[in-house]
Amino acid sequence: MSVEIALIAYIADKLFGEFGFIRHPVVLMGDYIKWFEERFYTDSIIRGVLLTISLIALVYAISYGFTLFLSGWGHPDLQLFIAGIIASTTIASKMLYDSVKEIITEPKKIAYLVSRDTQSLSPSDINKAAIETYAENLSDGVIAPLFYLILFGLPGAFVYKAVNTLDSMVGYRNEKYEKFGKFSARLDDAANYIPARITAVLIVLLTPKRADIESAPTSPQKGSAQGTTPTHQNKSVVKQHLHSLLTAVFRNGKRHESPNAGYPISAMAYTLGIKLGGPTSYFGQLKPKAYFGEGREEISTQDIAHALTLQPRLDIFIIVLLGAILWV
Repeated sequence: MSVEIALIAYIADKLFGEFGFIRHPVVLMGDYIKWFEERFYTDSIIRGVLLTISLIALVYAISYGFTLFLSGWGHPDLQLFIAGIIASTTIASKMLYDSVKEIITEPKKIAYLVSRDTQSLSPSDINKAAIETYAENLSDGVIAPLFYLILFGLPGAFVYKAVNTLDSMVGYRNEKYEKFGKFSARLDDAANYIPARITAVLIVLLTPKRADIESAPTSPQKGSAQGTTPTHQNKSVVKQHLHSLLTAVFRNGKRHESPNAGYPISAMAYTLGIKLGGPTSYFGQLKPKAYFGEGREEISTQDIAHALTLQPRLDIFIIVLLGAILWV
């Protein structure tokens, strides 16, 4: 049943995106976090743990209760449809794509997408920030909620969104949140461990670095086995290319201070042939960060457009995969 709900949810998100006529569940989670912080904040790990546990318990109770209510109401197909529509609010594929694409024509809107300081960013830095955000949020906003939706149903997807929202609001390593947000941040790291790596693999597989493949030799080389055809050698070149990309991605992904974010960012950098990462300013302070990729440092809007070509391939892959699982 969870796979059916996931398929409906993904298609609904692609068709409709965010439902503007309702208050989004993530916004409601954010309201609770603000309410708790205003009343109970202290510079304490324990208070942060209480915030995390209380929000997760509340979200789980509501989502599980809704699942129970839905299971005893209406026709089974209607139950699936309603559950899929509700679950689509945990997926942000359309919103992410549209928001990043908008940066191509309205670069100042990068301030709404990233937490870094944006006032003095160069055009190249803005484009880099957009691509990094797209790569990282493919995991947080698309793959991870689908992953937990398939495994644990509606409660799994909504609990994941609660953990991710906590991290985005209090999971900072600064004076105010170092202790208060530590538990939330660590829990988010654990929750995203598998989805981030799945995302990195999908980026590499669905957005191959075609320039390298096309420039590879197709005629038999010295020392190759006699009788090897160009087609067989092309397949070998592609396999070697993908293997080298994945090796580089998983080697360099470890360099990020986050145990997860570096993998999709590194995957995007290598597939696009650009260099992402590097020192970044947050709250007025320049923070040293690792570089990812070995390509161009000057990043253009064409690179954003190139990154976004992943989206239709990813959509087809996810829909076909979920459909195939149902068929089997």
